[in-house]
This record gives sequence, structure tokens and C-alpha cells, in this order.
Amino acid sequence: MRHLLSCDLGLEFSVSACSRDPRGTESNGKDYHFYPVEAFKEKIRSGDFVEWEEVYTNMFYGTLKSEIERIWKNGNAVIFDVDVVGGLNLKKQFGDQALAIFVNPPSVQVLEERLRYRSTESEEKIQTRLGKAKAEILRAKEFDYILNNFNLEEACKEAEKTVREFLENA
Repeated sequence: MRHLLSCDLGLEFSVSACSRDPRGTESNGKDYHFYPVEAFKEKIRSGDFVEWEEVYTNMFYGTLKSEIERIWKNGNAVIFDVDVVGGLNLKKQFGDQALAIFVNPPSVQVLEERLRYRSTESEEKIQTRLGKAKAEILRAKEFDYILNNFNLEEACKEAEKTVREFLENA
């Protein structure tokens, strides 16, 4: 995603909302819009989300309508960094106007190594995320494109080519 944003593609990042606490150096409004659980639930009731889900108990993530509107007002295309359910929900909302890319890790073992290398989560959270990832990988075929992330440099080039082609034909 960072690579795509650095290319001249007219993309702008949609900052997701969540009900969890910031990790490490994450900041509100830049990495996520952080809301307490009850405030997030109020936004759900108010219809402020294009899509949302309860990923884990009382841990909500979602895409604010206001984020998409802000980016469109800037004349840019929206790029999202969401999980599988969020991605498929966005694809359902926007249909052919959206390109859903599944970023496939080389293996669950490599994904585990990457999570551990970041040193931002407890062992319990790592195991929970790995369990979720195994289920998500089974849904990859539901996406428009599967991007295999064996080599970051090659994956970035492939992502740029795929997105550029999509935007040129949109």
C-alpha cells in the first residue's frame, strides 16, 4: 500500500476506524480513527460507515463514509487497507468501480515470523491473528486479484502494474 501511494496514481489512503487502542507510534486520524467501543457502536447506529465488522469481541473496524467523501472531493481514487471481510464488503458496495486485491503471504509460517518481528502484539494476539489468517487465505479466490507477497519488491511492482491498468480502464 505504501508503495502504491508513492506512485503517481492519484490514490489517497482511507483511514479506517477502530475500537482498539493505538499500538506503538500509531496516531489518531493518521493510522486509524480510534473510538471507544460505545462511540463506535453509536457511529454504527448513525449509519456513518460504508462497512464495518466486529473482528474480535468488542473490537470493531470500519470504513467511514466521510473518509471516502473526503478523498473523492480531493479528486483522488480511494485505497483501503482492510481485512478480508472488509475488502469483500467494499467490493460488494462498489462493484466494478473497485479492484479487490488479496495480498497472499508466502506461508502462514512466514506470516507468523513477520508478526513476531514487529514485536507489537502479545502471544495470544499473534495466535488469534494467525487463526484468522488461515481462514482468510481460504477466501482469496473471492477477490479480483491475488498478489503473492513472496518478495516485497516484486509484489510492489506487480501491485503497481495491476492498479495502474485498473485505473486506466475505469
